[in-house]
Amino acid sequence: MVNAFDGGKLFLLIYKIKEYMTKKILIVEDEKDIARLIQYNLDKAGFSCETAASGEDALALLGRKGFDLVILDVMLPGVDGLEVCRRMRKDTDLTDVPVIMLTAKGEEVDRIVGLELGAEDYMVKPFSPRELVLRVKAILRRRIAVEDVDVLKAGALILDKGRHRVTVDGVEVVLTAMEFKLLALLMGRPGRIQSREVLLNDVWGIDADVYTRTVDTHVRRLRLKLKAVGDLVETVIGAGYRFRQDHEN
Repeated sequence: MVNAFDGGKLFLLIYKIKEYMTKKILIVEDEKDIARLIQYNLDKAGFSCETAASGEDALALLGRKGFDLVILDVMLPGVDGLEVCRRMRKDTDLTDVPVIMLTAKGEEVDRIVGLELGAEDYMVKPFSPRELVLRVKAILRRRIAVEDVDVLKAGALILDKGRHRVTVDGVEVVLTAMEFKLLALLMGRPGRIQSREVLLNDVWGIDADVYTRTVDTHVRRLRLKLKAVGDLVETVIGAGYRFRQDHEN
């Protein structure tokens, strides 16, 4: 017999599963056979899908419909996938929508460019549809988990969103509002490179090409205040910053 507490947890779990399985996916692929194959497998997995055959069509759909994830081919007619991703990361309504990039190119430089622009993951054609579905599920699970977590932990570093409090080894670290928001964003996206432009958008709410030193200055001050754990905020030369995943919990 399920008691009231367990019943409440069970209800929440069922709600979360239902929410997860009704996520909307946008498939941006100009090769019809590949687009149909991806949609067939995602439909079977319980997702709601729409397709676009060009970058322009994708941007139009993204502008008026709430998608939870985008599967984006790099080689598209007109506006290519890299440009679509770039524009998404500059749009405050789309900057947090995860992107899985698809391409026929397997060179490391192509993967790096896609990831630096803010793509969550990268798959090279030909790929396994089953693996793609598994990656989609993994990304959405991580995002649901991050949304539900009010307390972020990385070894001795603890960030409590509800109390707006940061501690290192139990000692409170006094941060400005922007420093707190910057740290919360980086900790909430562990291992993901965040460009200066993305950080300006997500932390400061501005779209600027000139004032990127603002980000550098705040990161430098944040590291100094975090002292022994400041190196958890890594510089990725030529790309931006990321929060290390190889810390001890």
